[in-house]
Amino acid sequence: MTSSARPGSADLDREKDALRRDVWDRLEAAGVVEAGVHGHIPDFDGANAAARRLAGLEAWTTATVIKAVPDAAQRPVRALALAAGKVVYMAVPRLAEPHPFLFLDPAVLSASLDAAADRRQAARLGEPVDINQMRVVDLVVTGSVAVDESGGRLGKGAGFGDVEVALLTEAGLIGDQTTIVTTVHDLQVVDMQVPEAGHDFHVDVIVTPTRVIKTAVRKRPAGIDWAVLPESMIRDIPVLAARRGTGS
Repeated sequence: MTSSARPGSADLDREKDALRRDVWDRLEAAGVVEAGVHGHIPDFDGANAAARRLAGLEAWTTATVIKAVPDAAQRPVRALALAAGKVVYMAVPRLAEPHPFLFLDPAVLSASLDAAADRRQAARLGEPVDINQMRVVDLVVTGSVAVDESGGRLGKGAGFGDVEVALLTEAGLIGDQTTIVTTVHDLQVVDMQVPEAGHDFHVDVIVTPTRVIKTAVRKRPAGIDWAVLPESMIRDIPVLAARRGTGS
């Protein structure tokens, strides 16, 4: 998440930011992303290959409901999921709507499934739903800036991915039965341990264009950690504001 008032959080944030910059610089220097990747989940060369590799895993073939991020790097994953008849949930930008997820059901979509995989088209074609309308999630597909082989993960620093996982875990929609996977470029898999806070989640599987890494440490949030959420984020995310208003 974005920031914390806890002791040492400023040092941890600096460590995370330094690693993000290093990975962004490395990707740009290798020419596997477009210039200007800083501040974003990298849309990397080989994203299609990584998606196809993911689609060969048992966790994918047995999944019927997938929660996927709206990032461009994961568009091939969303397209393959819809083409395979899987239900896809995708968060609305910045979780800024009272119904924070889009429901994409290939059985009822009126447009081409490839179009529905595009995040802009999905906003028009998907059905906005509240968390209590969602089905149990079999597979979570997240974007990352950096990951390590134990499952530690860094996003771009906005914190929305952490909130999504925490909300769905709290609602009982993500649990021990749910696999969390990320698709990344090989250069995003770092040798060092990714710096992390207590509320950060681990991924269970890392998929690159060339390999699959099954990680060693499972780490999930039990739910929303209100102590680390900035007031501005709570105000700007209706589902958080509503939960705090009811004493959650």
